[in-house]
Amino acid sequence: MRIRIAQEFAEWRKLARAAVAKSIPPEAIDFYDPAYAGTSELFSAEDICSADLTQDVPDTRPHVPKSFMEMAVIAAYHNDPQRWNLLYRLLWRLQRQRELMKVQVDADVNALFRLAEQVRRDEHKMHAFVRFRRVEEQDGEERFIAWYEPQHHILKLAAPFFAERFAVMRWSILTPDGSASWEPSTKQLQYGPPVTREQAPSSDELEELWKSYYASIFNPARLNPDAMRGHMPVRYWGNLPEIELLPQLMTTAAKRVEGMVAIQAGKPSAAPFVPAKHTLTLIREALPTCKGCELYKHATHVVPGRGAGHAPLMLVGEQPGDQEDLQGLPFVGPAGGVLRKAMAEAGIADSDIFMTNAVKHFKFVQRGKSRLHQNPRMSEITACKPWLLAELDALKPKLVLCLGASAAKSLLGGTFGLMRDRGKVLSTPFAEHVMATIHPSAVLRAPDEEMRHTLYQHLLNDLLAAYRFVMKAA
Repeated sequence: MRIRIAQEFAEWRKLARAAVAKSIPPEAIDFYDPAYAGTSELFSAEDICSADLTQDVPDTRPHVPKSFMEMAVIAAYHNDPQRWNLLYRLLWRLQRQRELMKVQVDADVNALFRLAEQVRRDEHKMHAFVRFRRVEEQDGEERFIAWYEPQHHILKLAAPFFAERFAVMRWSILTPDGSASWEPSTKQLQYGPPVTREQAPSSDELEELWKSYYASIFNPARLNPDAMRGHMPVRYWGNLPEIELLPQLMTTAAKRVEGMVAIQAGKPSAAPFVPAKHTLTLIREALPTCKGCELYKHATHVVPGRGAGHAPLMLVGEQPGDQEDLQGLPFVGPAGGVLRKAMAEAGIADSDIFMTNAVKHFKFVQRGKSRLHQNPRMSEITACKPWLLAELDALKPKLVLCLGASAAKSLLGGTFGLMRDRGKVLSTPFAEHVMATIHPSAVLRAPDEEMRHTLYQHLLNDLLAAYRFVMKAA
């Protein structure tokens, strides 16, 4: 008995359920795809109409595990002409072997997994290698058209990805198996007949822009030609405009890497001055030798951290101020006074905290006899970071509370938003628990009393939350 299936899982599912219900064994039925049948076989006398198979079906429901359905839906997009018979054979066996899908060493189960994996891999490549080209249609509207040759029948599987990614564009993807088009006005995918390569545009003015972008993001330090060929097989090269850039990019990769290393080596860093063994005493003794960035040249003192060596709470400020620089101690100026007041209200004792700064030298600009604070650059925060990491390693606090944006960026990265994420306990590779709040100096800079009160309450509330966290963790 031969049954035609036209590349649609829903059609096979209906017919296969009917065949199982009628107890037709796999060896007695042949599901075939007419696209793979020879001319002499198209009108075989053994063919029966699918409508005949679905008539007078017994009222029974076959056992169809979820795991089988998930894999079968994907495998149905494969180009293997025997996929329908494989699916039916498994469906038939599952009526008697309910746990069959768990036996991955079974030949049929293994074959199903293999087909599904190959389809998923082909879908992934389509997502990666489709390149749209701009054309202007007769109505004056622009449309983006791509030609692509998938290995399997995955157009309907892959197209929804492009509908979501390029929802505001009018686009079409043309393949030898069919075409897919998206209209933003209707928000619907439409499928059409197959087309030839000649019906797709060969290039457009946007390709030069794309090639410039590709060249700018190409990382020569990660060049691996064998891996590139594995992920970007030759069969896809004809549709990728960036391919013509690769010979030159690969030829110049070594020199570009040398340049990157030279730039990296030239960046300032305190790392050579940090002692190998991280104790607070050794760190304090080594700090005066630091010349990791230019800030040491103008500061009076380097300012080490200060506090109990067993403190569960570590407070990290931005950098020393004028008074801190003169005295060589953290948080002894006006901002330190605000912090001390808030700590007293929160009931935080000196024995509970260790105070330090993300940057250990005072950065300022001289105005007459006054020294005006300047925010450290990210490069200076990064240069001083090895000292902060050494202090973290020596102290191992239960929580780090960053005071201000510069301190927060030292541990939480340059994209951290202070007012958006203040008060949240976050995790970083450098400390398991990190929280951020405003810097006490922000209270002093407030334009009016109302704002001053609001900012002080933010600081006080975050100090209370941090203290409760470390007490609860104790």
